[in-house]
Amino acid sequence: MKTFRCLALASLVLFPWLRIRAQESAPKPASAAPRNITIDDYFQIRDVSQPEISLDGQWVVYAVRTRMLKEDKNEQRLWMVSTHGGDPISLTAEGVSSSHPRWSPDGKYLAFLSARNNGKTQVWLLNRLGGEAAHLTDIPQGVDDFEWSPDSTRLVLVLRDPKPEDLEAAKDKDKDKPTAAAKPKTPPPFVIDRLQFKRDTVGYLDRRRTHLYVFDVASKKSTQVTSGDFDDSEPAWSPDGKSLAFASNRSTPDPDATYNSDIWVVAANNTDKGAHLTQITTNPGPDRSPAWSPDGKWIAFISEIDMKAMIYATHHLAIAPSSGGEAKVLTLAFDRSIRRPCFSADGRSIYFIADDDGTENLCRIAISGGEVTRPIGGRLVVASYSLSKDGAIAAQISTLDRPDEIFLSNEKDLTRLTKTNDALFSQLRLAQADYVHFKSKDDTSVAGYLYKPVDYTPGKKVPTLLNPHGGPVGQYSASFYHLAQLYAANGYAVLLPNPRGSSGYGQKFCEAIFADWGNKDFQDDMAMVDYAVAQGIADPDKLGVGGWSYGGMSTDFIIAQTTRFKAAISGAGIALMTSGYGHDQYIRDYDSELGRPWENKTVWEKISPYYRVNNITTPTLFMGGDVDWNVPIIGGEQMYQALKSLGRTTELVVYPGEFHGFTTPSHIKDRLERYLAWYAHYVKGDSTPPRPSEPSVTATKAVGE
Repeated sequence: MKTFRCLALASLVLFPWLRIRAQESAPKPASAAPRNITIDDYFQIRDVSQPEISLDGQWVVYAVRTRMLKEDKNEQRLWMVSTHGGDPISLTAEGVSSSHPRWSPDGKYLAFLSARNNGKTQVWLLNRLGGEAAHLTDIPQGVDDFEWSPDSTRLVLVLRDPKPEDLEAAKDKDKDKPTAAAKPKTPPPFVIDRLQFKRDTVGYLDRRRTHLYVFDVASKKSTQVTSGDFDDSEPAWSPDGKSLAFASNRSTPDPDATYNSDIWVVAANNTDKGAHLTQITTNPGPDRSPAWSPDGKWIAFISEIDMKAMIYATHHLAIAPSSGGEAKVLTLAFDRSIRRPCFSADGRSIYFIADDDGTENLCRIAISGGEVTRPIGGRLVVASYSLSKDGAIAAQISTLDRPDEIFLSNEKDLTRLTKTNDALFSQLRLAQADYVHFKSKDDTSVAGYLYKPVDYTPGKKVPTLLNPHGGPVGQYSASFYHLAQLYAANGYAVLLPNPRGSSGYGQKFCEAIFADWGNKDFQDDMAMVDYAVAQGIADPDKLGVGGWSYGGMSTDFIIAQTTRFKAAISGAGIALMTSGYGHDQYIRDYDSELGRPWENKTVWEKISPYYRVNNITTPTLFMGGDVDWNVPIIGGEQMYQALKSLGRTTELVVYPGEFHGFTTPSHIKDRLERYLAWYAHYVKGDSTPPRPSEPSVTATKAVGE
């Protein structure tokens, strides 16, 4: 769901509960001798996100996530800062996580999502007249997402169909019957009848789908307005509050079999669960993220129009009449993938974020098309934003030397409002990161970020780590990257290439690796290594490589084709591609890009470095989470087993309860420690062990006792 909205202007009195100010984000004086960044500093960095500007343009509410290593959990709180500057103000208390803040259009409430008292995620309200947060919804299965209606009397809720146990628990709650003491029931078997039957963080999929409900704030009653064997998402209210636009794959016999999704409109007051819908788009590719024009005549959306290019296709900005009709693509000449569209207050232009040349800028284009301008541009990353009617923009921005903070733009000036991490960063000495260009084997121009070690001496050759990115569609951008800084603080040069397959350089560059992984991207990755060696920075005898997801797959591709690296770390990768078919979540990608493995065996084997495992002599550490259904741990297990059987130096580390993206602080710390130990031993040649020291069995028992 979008984390920004176009907001109408309304008066807003100062909330009495805003009088309690917190000083914890105020910067402290810098230490006399800045130090290098450490692993523990990662857990001191707080993630700032989800800016929402108030209706009068006076305040910005935002979320701050803290990784609590001691408690081994994460917590996210909501804060507020004045657009005129000053100290931030805490809105939600410690001990509970909150997210997705949304102002009511009449300015009376701030709504947000939170799961409290071990319950389901619900909508909560803060009233401008004061008081504590109030529990608004009580949905048995919890709320996935919501948006205010323009008149502030209703919400549209995104709800997944409830499980039987959700409904049963709700009945027991209504009867004041305690459920905590109930004897746990043996889980029933998973009965699978869908083509797409797995998803990371969810697991096995059943026929429960997400649908839209209209919730009346006064009566606290909800009405289901869409239904069927489809997932409905990203609802957006029409300006008059009579209709809802949303994205859904309802145009194909089996929604699991295609990438298609269209924009639909449903009456907000319908009582037939969406039996009568208006289809806005008919493009066979994905259309999503609808946004209404202020006059209600147009709907802007993201559209992928080249189905043959699949995931490598450019995500364009398009508009269509809100009553249905021919759509117009506005960014064909721009050829950069865009996201988060939002109309300007006057309806004459549309804002969006675009991946471009290793950056993510806030862009704007007229509804008639033409030149793309950049209200917030430069070598930086705009992750999300919020607009006010007077043209002010609250934006979440990161740079190479600072994590995300909240900024305010008025088209002329860009002012930083928050200083969440200043106290920490005033103590740190960071490495220099340069955006460099180089030529690949076939003379293709490629770019990437090169970090030199802290206190680097020009002309000195240093140990160097190549860190391929995930995706494969994605890019290294001009944002703060703790891992690269950590490596540089430990004496390494760090290479972050954007090889072919990366976004930000146009569709032709992106789809160059279509059904040909580990070929042109391998050449481009090696070209950056050659560049760093030629510059006299990288020591050719002390090279390491490692990445996560497609970065882990790239690592497997690389070490199967060259022996120039002294060590490798492959995280959440797969090397025997057929083992993913029917085991991970990518059935549509496999069938569309590679063809079925029994029908297109040559292609599947060509992109499987597993069949070249005998060529691998690089000491390799494999890692992953045991419940990762994105790229399951079977990929690391197979490579580890193969290398082990060949007598090669290898190790496998499996983290319990972790999905594709790790969240448990102690696991993240352990992973970082293993990175440094493995590279120090095999790349630098240090005498230290290739793994960090582990607690003894006796010590572990003592802690448990």
